[in-house]
Amino acid sequence: MVARTLRTAYHLWIMLAVLGSCWALSATTGTGLLTDSAAYPVLVSLLLAVGLYGSTSGIDLAEARGDLRTLLLAVTVGVLAKAALIVPVLWLAVGEPAYLILAVAVAQIDPLSVAALRSRSGMSERGKTVLSVWSSFDDPVTVLLTAYLAPVALSALDGGTDASALPVTPDAYALTMLGNVALVAVAALAWYALRPRGGAVVGSGTVRSGAAVRGGWRGVLRATGSLMVLAGVLAAATAYGLMLGVAVIGLFYRPPVLVPVLGGALTTAYYLALVALGLLLVDGVEPWPGFALGAAAFAAQVIVGWLIARNLDRYDRVSLALGQQNGVTAVVLALSLQPAFPRTVAIVAPAVVTVNVLHFMTNELTNELWSRRQQPLPDESAPTDQPRCPPPPSSWVIKSPG
Repeated sequence: MVARTLRTAYHLWIMLAVLGSCWALSATTGTGLLTDSAAYPVLVSLLLAVGLYGSTSGIDLAEARGDLRTLLLAVTVGVLAKAALIVPVLWLAVGEPAYLILAVAVAQIDPLSVAALRSRSGMSERGKTVLSVWSSFDDPVTVLLTAYLAPVALSALDGGTDASALPVTPDAYALTMLGNVALVAVAALAWYALRPRGGAVVGSGTVRSGAAVRGGWRGVLRATGSLMVLAGVLAAATAYGLMLGVAVIGLFYRPPVLVPVLGGALTTAYYLALVALGLLLVDGVEPWPGFALGAAAFAAQVIVGWLIARNLDRYDRVSLALGQQNGVTAVVLALSLQPAFPRTVAIVAPAVVTVNVLHFMTNELTNELWSRRQQPLPDESAPTDQPRCPPPPSSWVIKSPG
């Protein structure tokens, strides 16, 4: 039991080690001016684009159709409801209305954590699909809400910064939406022209990797061209803030050659974001507002997850209710808001740690209680060598990338 608990907690140790070491580095070398670097907004936007593409490209569209109503509720009403539940606690903890925007920034579920769950969880396939799609699409919804509500929050900030420091400036709304539409259209045309021919399509819409190498040099050219187009899409999204377009493109633009490396790329993006977050802690942290924000985010998921998953069985409902974890999107959103809202990183960093610790503790405790409840009592009248019914899967903890 102890060994298994230590194994499932390793992501917490890695996260704390990265944040702590980068915090110490920033304190000794003075890297707190990272936000003044010209490369800072570019790196943050690129990490966000990569994270959003990875989130939506992992959705199994065929499985998602069966619970479309539940999923739509989760990624729309669910995100708003969670943010609304977090706001009162954050208001009391921070005391500054402008920083209520952070309630939206941490309202999403980390899709990288959910990806780890699918191979370890005892949830039904239906429950896994609901949680996977929820975590994948509440990311872009959260990003959009944060970007478009940030100007409202900025107007309430004492000594507010110029709106040019925001992820999306108010005067760029219409142009950004047109740019998203154009980006999706270009990617769709490119995918129609470059998609692998004659390959078997799996449920997620991804052509099996074997089809990418069929066709000799033509297949190699198509794979190369598809990667070049994707690189251009990510570059355009990074330069012009076209994050909604990237999220939509991930639903259909899925080069088979990316399948083996996409998980590693997303994990790398997560740890790069953690490094950047740790380097920005040179001015210290605000532990109590951060703890309050993290606890409120976790509690909001318990309430909203339990209500939205009412059509699933009890095991799946518990898993969804305890599924809150913050990862790359919350971290990158904190980095993107930091120039306009200087207290953001100091509050979000302890909040992310709090959410992940609560997730680990509650899942471990619930899993142990569930296993004891399901384990049959010994029957004194039965032969001693009669096998007992096995307990449910021993680990259904959602883990962060590692």
